[in-house]
Amino acid sequence: MPIVVDIDVMLARRKMSVGELSDRVGITPANLAVLKNGRAKAVRFTTLASLCEVLECQPGDLLRWESEDG
Repeated sequence: MPIVVDIDVMLARRKMSVGELSDRVGITPANLAVLKNGRAKAVRFTTLASLCEVLECQPGDLLRWESEDG
C-alpha cells in the first residue's frame, strides 16, 4: 500500500511506549499495532486526531504517501 504510517518515528521522538500511547488514545494495543504495522485499511479521523493530540504532531507527521513504482 502506498500510504506509510510513521507512528514508530513519533513514538521514538516522544520517548513513549506503544502501551502508553494506546492507553492515552483509547484504542487497544492490538488495533494500534495493526495501524502501526501498515495493515490497517482505514483510520477514523477521531483516532487520527487523538493520535496527533497525544503525540503533539500533525497528521502528515504520521502518514505519508510513497509511490508503488519505486
